[in-house]
Amino acid sequence: MLNELLCLSVICHLIPPPPQDWNRTWHVGNPDLTQCFQNTVLVWVPCLYLWVCAPIYFLYLKSHDRGYICMTHLNRAKTAVGFLLWIVCWADVFYSFWERSQHDSGASSSTQAPVNLVSPTMLGITMLLATLLTQYERLKGVQSSGVMLNFWLVAVLCATVTFRSKIIQAINEPLTVCVFRYTTFYIYYTLLLISLLLSALSDQPPLFSEASKDAVITGYKRPLEQKDLWCLNSEDRSQRVVPQLEKTLYSPKKAPRGERKEGVPVEESEILIMKTPQKTREPSLFWALCLTFGPYFLISSLYKIIQDILMFVGPNILRLLIQFVNDSSAPSWQGYFYTALLFVCTCFQTLILQKYFHVCFVTGMRLRTAIVGAVYRKALVISNAARRTSTVGEIVNLMSVDAQRFMDLITYINMIWSAPLQVILALYFLWQNLGPSVLAGVAVMVLMVPINGVIAMKTKTYQVAQMKSKDNRIKLMNEVLNGIKVLKLYAWELAFKDKVSAIRESELRVLKKAAYLGAISTFTWVCAPFLVALSTFTVYVMIDERNVLDAQKAFVSLALFNILRFPLNMLPMVISSMVQVGVLIRSGQQINRSNNLSTNQSIYSISIEDGVFSWCRNDAPTLKRLSVRIPDGSLVAVVGHVGSGKSSLLSALLGEMEKLEGSVSVKGSVAYVPQQAWIQNATLKDNIVFGQERKESWYHRVVEACALLPDLEILPAGDGTEIGEKGVNLSGGQKQRVSLARAVYCDCAVYLLDDPLSAVDAHVGKHIFEKVVGPQGVLKDRTRVLVTHGLSFLPQADLILVMVEGEITERGSYLELMARDGAFAEFLRTYANKEQEDDESGDICYLHHHHHQCAETSSLQFRTPALRSVKLSVFWEYMKAIGVVLSCVSIFLFFSHHFASLFSNYWLSLWTDDPVVNGTQPSREMRLGVYGALGASQGIAVFCYSISVSIGGILASRYLHQSMLYNVLRSPMSFFERTPSGNLVNLVDFIMSRFYVASSRQLKRLESVSRSPVYTHFNETLLGASVIRAFGEQERFIRESDGRVDHNQKAYYPSIVANRWLAVRLEFVGNCIVMFAALFAVMARESLSPGIMGLSISYALQLTASLTWLVRMSSDLETNIVAVERVKEYEDTEKEADWRHDQSSLPPGWPTAGNIDIRGFGLRYREDQELAVRNITVAIHGGEKVGIVGRTGAGKSSLTLGLFRIIEACEGEIHIDGVNIATLGLHELRSRITIIPQDPVLFSGSLRMNLDPFDGYSDEEVWRALELSHLKSFVSGLPDKLNHECSEGGENLSLGQRQLVCLARALLRKTKILVLDEATAAVDLETDNLIQSTIRTQFDDCTVLTIAHRLNTIMDYTRVLVLDKGEMAEFDSPSTLITKRGIFYKMAKDSGLV
Repeated sequence: MLNELLCLSVICHLIPPPPQDWNRTWHVGNPDLTQCFQNTVLVWVPCLYLWVCAPIYFLYLKSHDRGYICMTHLNRAKTAVGFLLWIVCWADVFYSFWERSQHDSGASSSTQAPVNLVSPTMLGITMLLATLLTQYERLKGVQSSGVMLNFWLVAVLCATVTFRSKIIQAINEPLTVCVFRYTTFYIYYTLLLISLLLSALSDQPPLFSEASKDAVITGYKRPLEQKDLWCLNSEDRSQRVVPQLEKTLYSPKKAPRGERKEGVPVEESEILIMKTPQKTREPSLFWALCLTFGPYFLISSLYKIIQDILMFVGPNILRLLIQFVNDSSAPSWQGYFYTALLFVCTCFQTLILQKYFHVCFVTGMRLRTAIVGAVYRKALVISNAARRTSTVGEIVNLMSVDAQRFMDLITYINMIWSAPLQVILALYFLWQNLGPSVLAGVAVMVLMVPINGVIAMKTKTYQVAQMKSKDNRIKLMNEVLNGIKVLKLYAWELAFKDKVSAIRESELRVLKKAAYLGAISTFTWVCAPFLVALSTFTVYVMIDERNVLDAQKAFVSLALFNILRFPLNMLPMVISSMVQVGVLIRSGQQINRSNNLSTNQSIYSISIEDGVFSWCRNDAPTLKRLSVRIPDGSLVAVVGHVGSGKSSLLSALLGEMEKLEGSVSVKGSVAYVPQQAWIQNATLKDNIVFGQERKESWYHRVVEACALLPDLEILPAGDGTEIGEKGVNLSGGQKQRVSLARAVYCDCAVYLLDDPLSAVDAHVGKHIFEKVVGPQGVLKDRTRVLVTHGLSFLPQADLILVMVEGEITERGSYLELMARDGAFAEFLRTYANKEQEDDESGDICYLHHHHHQCAETSSLQFRTPALRSVKLSVFWEYMKAIGVVLSCVSIFLFFSHHFASLFSNYWLSLWTDDPVVNGTQPSREMRLGVYGALGASQGIAVFCYSISVSIGGILASRYLHQSMLYNVLRSPMSFFERTPSGNLVNLVDFIMSRFYVASSRQLKRLESVSRSPVYTHFNETLLGASVIRAFGEQERFIRESDGRVDHNQKAYYPSIVANRWLAVRLEFVGNCIVMFAALFAVMARESLSPGIMGLSISYALQLTASLTWLVRMSSDLETNIVAVERVKEYEDTEKEADWRHDQSSLPPGWPTAGNIDIRGFGLRYREDQELAVRNITVAIHGGEKVGIVGRTGAGKSSLTLGLFRIIEACEGEIHIDGVNIATLGLHELRSRITIIPQDPVLFSGSLRMNLDPFDGYSDEEVWRALELSHLKSFVSGLPDKLNHECSEGGENLSLGQRQLVCLARALLRKTKILVLDEATAAVDLETDNLIQSTIRTQFDDCTVLTIAHRLNTIMDYTRVLVLDKGEMAEFDSPSTLITKRGIFYKMAKDSGLV
């Protein structure tokens, strides 16, 4: 220190140098710094700051060019002031030279100090640098500069000290004043103030860039909209973030598909699932995340260290303030100095802390973007084996809830090292204050650590259990929402409601245990610091009666104990969260595993050599001994019974199955048409074009070939009509034709067609075969593999593959197979006369006429957040859910806890003010006892409060979940068609993030609304992954997903900024309160006791955090209560009729005869739409078999929906056995009539549960139903028989087998009325014949209504109802209708039946 002072003295030309005398600065009533210090250090500090920052800042600006800002008045003013400052500094330099020349010539006797030359020169160069930097900022598009603002602020603060000193000198020593230097300094100081003011103003935006918006102010003035949000920074976007993670995760990078190692493009590609000969180390998701985001995140650690150190400045300044109050001889300015220092340090701490949080939240945001992007990319290539272990629910959970947990952990993960550091620093200062007595507190803390550790570990166990239940619940809810129509038709809502509720109850049991643990944790959170303080104070006053607990010792220690509270309790929680996230990482690692694709060459278009395939590597082979070679341009037909492996063969060609042996190659690009059409939530044209280049002439040719022109005329906006989620507003046939048109439009080399003609009627099927698939179709030069049940197309095939139990048993052309006279020829002779006749399904055909309902709402649900503030009635609703009494008890206990806390601290202040008699405080035992009692009462109150709140939260959770589940299940089908399932699943996990004030609430809603499309698109992608992969459209879908994620983050990022915006201002208010508390204490030190002063300032120091938490919690409450509001909204949505009436008038066994009397029946789907079915009057006798036929949109399915009251009648009545069905409860009706629906929906669970969810039938009855539905041999061959686990959506059964399961359901229920809604669309002719014979024998005495898929199946029916444009056109026996030569005759003629 002495050396530095000597150097300064030499520069200041003070020889011999006097020692630094701090008495002149500190121990005087009017302090001042030496002239030397002012002319050196105070001048050089801002110069040094800018010269250190300038090179780094220059490089930063060079690499972050935001554009060019035109010269503005503000910039001109900054430049002009900068040059004036430069001129002023150089004026001082020239004046110094002039003075030196005067001295040399003898005109002046004063000696010139070197500092008078050095400092102005340095300052002048620095001002020139500042001016040039200002211009360079303008060229690089910087609107406001933090670097320059800090420079001008430091310069003004340093100059202010000199300014004050010069004024004092001018007053006290006027003769020593140099007028020129004083004048230049005052001009310099004025210009500095102007520069500081100008640097605080923002310049206009760069050319061709949007003006930045102040979202907070905008949100205060009016509700925020998407257009008000800022663009996402390029470094936060998916296209930048996700590849960084993937590069780290999957390095070294493999050669891209379609290139050889030498880089030569490969035209032919073989889709091979590679067998890795040696075990390779799996990429670690944890290390990949660390390497990707660690470097940026490490910046937060630097901020955290600074913040941790600054945290202890407050208690130390408090100690100095109490010393100041106790020392009456201390000059008053010291108190003001401590106050100012406390204010500056707390403000600096605030800025550092908020910067730390900002870095953490941005890292968390990037982490979430990376995880969602990586999971999405992995989901596109996930194998079927992995799909079994990672269901849609689990993957969506990983994307939504679990990615959020990663974000939450990032904020506090630094506590792993920060908590021990804070504890060590706190103990050090406590030792300085109380000596060895602090060891008593340390002992209490050591005892608390295992308690907190046990709580943390148990909590972790419960969290893992809860996560498992939550995954199961979300998975089941996904299935319920996807299969809601089937649940309603079978009246199974209550069974599945009970299943969801059972999972929820197990989840709540775990939550209850976790809540009790949480109450104990809260108890330790509150009581640990108090017990530490109590034990320390007790030992301190008891070990020596001369140890006096004065205000300084008590309140400084108390402030330090309050600091200890956070690290002591956070450390176990962070460890627990890390363990929990470790579980998530393992879960992500599981999803991360998938097979790679390789390339190979082949001279054939399709080649399989000795192929053995399985859906899972550990399962028995599904396809065996496959060897087939298909030349270019061939038409190959694949035929076989249900479950013979036809669809599996196509999956093997697509690389969707595990290849156990052999090789498979497909040359060129592939297009795939799945058996169940996959339709996007987009316009019809977008579904067909599917991201390809738009060629209008080719597009129109494709639309015409796929028989879509009549549909375009029906749809309200033609091919611009938006298709609802899962193609809800298209019929089955339309969906299949759109799916086929998509494939044809892509113009690929190989076409894999999985029975696309099953859902269209005969003349449409013939048209499509001739125009598209057949030898004269648009695909005639392409390789086509057609899975079909249509026998009429087989003669035109170049090659027919006959499949039996996963093997190709016969192959050859039609003539070759017939000549062999094998099983195929025999099968053909049996069924040739029963030619296939398909009638396009009219499923949900009502939306042809009023499509806008789905089109509008499918997007409306995404973009319309509730903009109003939450009503008080919602809070009251939540209180009622908790229980009013319990709510009041909780509030009372809460205030009791805080009153006890306040009074204990006030009691401590009275204790510290007790007079000291003979070196001791006489009533210390009494004071200690009362202080301990108040602490105990505080602990009891907080424990009881925590328990009551936990129980209340669980009660409310149970009530709201049950209420919402019941209300959702009670909603009519129109509700599910309007509401994307992503919205409903999203609501389950709605409460995720914390946002503040009016703008924050709106940002929360915007973020929540923009989150639903992410999950909906993800669900949609998972359902159509095989189609996307087949078309090679992964990149486009990844871009779409990234865009949706970025759109979501675009709303989330401003919420982070709003979070920090609020925190800085709130903490500034808190810091001002601390400052005023200290200021008033300094001003009133004569009349204020040290105890009260210590109490007031220690409370003020806590107030900053309390104020932040108050607004955070109140805003948190308001944003989270939105979930309750949403639940309440579902309560108020339209509901179906009651499921059951209390007083049922139904006779036992109704319906006994099965008579159906339809009288003037009509229905519509919306109030503002025309009738979809009108004026239907039909009397059907018990036991009659009635076929219902008609063209697309005729109203066939609408009539059956009316029979089941899925849609209520708006005119007329339907009577069954004399009972008006409108008077019945829905379950009373639906449980007594049976339907075999067009789409066979199965749920994950046992096969038995899928047949009998209520367990109402014996095993013998179930086996009997399976036998009659021709499934007995298949189920008997399964390892688990009836307990065979069906995967999500029944994907481990073929479509035909799923349809047979639906038949088994009907056989099990055996009601008097059976409705078949195109139930045999997905089965081969032989199975169809078996089903029809089963229905004829088993339902011989029942009334059967069949929406005819194949006309030959209803030719022996009693009567046929022909519908046309929603009205009854014909109704009579088939033979009579053919004689009349009406509509039915034309349809029969088209089918070749007449």
